[in-house]
Amino acid sequence: MNQQAITPEILLRAYAAGIFPMAEGRDDPEIHWVDPRRRGILPLDGFHISRSLRRTILRSPWRVTADTAFAATVEACADRDETWINDTIFALYVALHRTGHAHSVEVWEGSDLIGGVYGVTLGRAFFGESMFSRRTDASKLALAWTVHRLNAGGFTLFDTQFLTPHLRSLGGVEIPRHDYHRRLAAALDGRGSFSPAGYSPSPSEVAGSSGAGTGSGVTQRSTQTS
Repeated sequence: MNQQAITPEILLRAYAAGIFPMAEGRDDPEIHWVDPRRRGILPLDGFHISRSLRRTILRSPWRVTADTAFAATVEACADRDETWINDTIFALYVALHRTGHAHSVEVWEGSDLIGGVYGVTLGRAFFGESMFSRRTDASKLALAWTVHRLNAGGFTLFDTQFLTPHLRSLGGVEIPRHDYHRRLAAALDGRGSFSPAGYSPSPSEVAGSSGAGTGSGVTQRSTQTS
């Protein structure tokens, strides 16, 4: 595939059609489009917060932010032996972030970035791309805050692309391609907000939500999220 032909606009159209890009490795210049027969999703009303994760959310001194270190989050996700994020993909997502279509949730220990999640938003769909963890449960905590944020912002679909054992333990499921495309079409018929007005939940709200979307999490607490 001619890499010069891929633009952020083409990438967004691909997501709207239900496909996403991957490279075979960091040094592979080619990008391949993927539309899995079985699609992984994380139901926004079924995110599982275990007792240990709930304790981490409530007691951890870590700080959680949103969209403050997008490029660093993508770089951290690619910092592993095997990755599908090559230079072209990295540049495309940074460009989408600049236009407000790609977002990240970051977890900090002091000034150290120790966990995070990033993905693309279209309509009421969040296409989760990758996550990383440099401390036990840091990526799970980032996911918990992300799910709470998506519920507060009116999202209806969290696409994880594939289902891993890790995601399954958090409530992720696999659905057939035709079911995914039906849900995607419904999610594109509307508009969610990754930064809802007044959104600033406390850790107890996130820990107690279990992704059920029972409340907006709109409070005046500002120490944990931005």
